[in-house]
Amino acid sequence: MAKKLILALIVLIFILFFAFLMINNNTVNVYTDGKNISVETRSLNNIDFNSLNHEICDYTSRVMNDTTTNASGLHDGIENICIRYGMNNPTININSSLGPNQIPVVINVDGTSMLPTLQDGQTVLMNKTHDIHVGDIVVADSEEYGGIIKRVDQINGNDIHLISDNKNISYEYINGVLYEVKGVTTWVDISDIGGVVIDY
Repeated sequence: MAKKLILALIVLIFILFFAFLMINNNTVNVYTDGKNISVETRSLNNIDFNSLNHEICDYTSRVMNDTTTNASGLHDGIENICIRYGMNNPTININSSLGPNQIPVVINVDGTSMLPTLQDGQTVLMNKTHDIHVGDIVVADSEEYGGIIKRVDQINGNDIHLISDNKNISYEYINGVLYEVKGVTTWVDISDIGGVVIDY
């Protein structure tokens, strides 16, 4: 009787251990340094890991270039992709050169409006966040100017006033008309902010 009880207990332990692996072994690890993305997935399910990893990389890349999506949105999107591939209750770990649940993005400066702080063609590292303060340099998507890198001058609720560091004014003739050329000042909504420049 004792042998049967011990055998039943051993079988139960194996069943519980296998069930634990099935529940907790659906794991996705995403890492980005702002430019490169790597994905590692683990699952006991029969999944096309190459296609899954490729789709997660593509999605992560799109999120990095979308001002409206943050780390929470990235997590939810990856979870939806995994579920479509048959991974139930996946554990998703987003890590980066900035730490967990941060999204760094490498940006190239285009233009001279942020001189002397930022040079034309310079590479900067942005942290994808809407946690901004007056004085921060941010990357934004402006309706009037398109993609811009500017300094936060004022914050009024969700309205953010951005200015150029370059205060020089020049004049340029275009088709016989004299134009004043100076740095940008504009208001954007906080949802138009892609993130804060943290290294340059």
